[in-house]
Amino acid sequence: MSRLRFGVFLAPFHPAGQNPTLAMQRDLRLMEHLDHIGFDEAWIGEHHSAGSEIIASPEIFIAAAAERTRNIRFGTGVTSVSYHNPLWVADRMVMLDHLTRGRSMLGVGPGSLPTDSAMIGLNPTDTRELLDINFDIIMRLLAGETVTEQTPTHKLIDARLQLRPYTEPRFDVAVAAVASPTGPRLAGRHGAGLLSIGATLTQEGFDALAHHWSVVEERASHFGQPAPDRSGWRLVGLMHIAETREQAYKDVEYGIEQWFTYFQKVAAFPQMAVDGSNIREMIDFINEAGIGAIGTPEDARAQVQRLADQSGGFGAMLLLAHEWANPEATKRSYELIAQDVLPHFQGPGISHHESTVRAKQHARDTRSDHAQQQLAAVEHMTEKYAKEVAES
Repeated sequence: MSRLRFGVFLAPFHPAGQNPTLAMQRDLRLMEHLDHIGFDEAWIGEHHSAGSEIIASPEIFIAAAAERTRNIRFGTGVTSVSYHNPLWVADRMVMLDHLTRGRSMLGVGPGSLPTDSAMIGLNPTDTRELLDINFDIIMRLLAGETVTEQTPTHKLIDARLQLRPYTEPRFDVAVAAVASPTGPRLAGRHGAGLLSIGATLTQEGFDALAHHWSVVEERASHFGQPAPDRSGWRLVGLMHIAETREQAYKDVEYGIEQWFTYFQKVAAFPQMAVDGSNIREMIDFINEAGIGAIGTPEDARAQVQRLADQSGGFGAMLLLAHEWANPEATKRSYELIAQDVLPHFQGPGISHHESTVRAKQHARDTRSDHAQQQLAAVEHMTEKYAKEVAES
């Protein structure tokens, strides 16, 4: 595997009833923390209902986060393009690309919450049909075309972008996928990356991983696109890590039940069919179903490797951000992942982990000889000094 990037996918998931202002500030501080410890990417969601996923405009959040950070790249995860005029989606992203000096990425999808689309008179079938139409228009605009189109929701007449992207030829674009081939089909057709949001969230999503990429490759070939690069494939998964499994289990008592309840009883998103009626059952579901890792860095490494083996290789591991643990334990989880997981999957040629372990082993293997040489050098210089004193 080439250098694996690491990042987060921030919906976010905040308990309804909390102070939303403080929750958003907590999200921004998390972006600063991830930037500081070396995470590569953060993808920010768009939602408008249900009271927990409270970021309505990922572009606005990204603009604020970019001013607080230096290196981490930000993607819309995802922009629900079915809800919007595709011209304005493209135009806002080009502006954001300039504001962030090339640290912005566009993720697209149909919108995951039916309670969002219902407020504008669309059902889930409508949004999936509109995704295909609107995404095609967005990609044509980003390529510099002038577009005249009548969509089911908008009319464009000689529409064009007044600015070219800051990034040449354009910023990264990725399409969301859960279990169906819709996302991979669009990614292959348009030469875009793939955001496998369902990569580990369900057994079906995990099982479909290799199939998803074969769809991307087949559609790319069909539409005359270059062979897709697996570095543009991002898998989304669940983790909470601590120094011991016992500590990790204790940490998630803080908020994992609220997260499960949201998907079991609030969000009409059956693709996230999580199971468990008490905290221990919830922990066991994450670990035993293989959809994530609650435990130690060793458990996290095993989960990443499992995904690599199942998929055949991918470009970025995105951790689905949550508040299973309190803010300090959550930050510590990311620190442990940066410290003890990233080095196993990053580095030129060999991983950073392997490089330092090899160096340590070489030093161990040659220690005796080098120690003798050190002692001999001290003895030599001692004798030399004694001789100089005797001759003076």
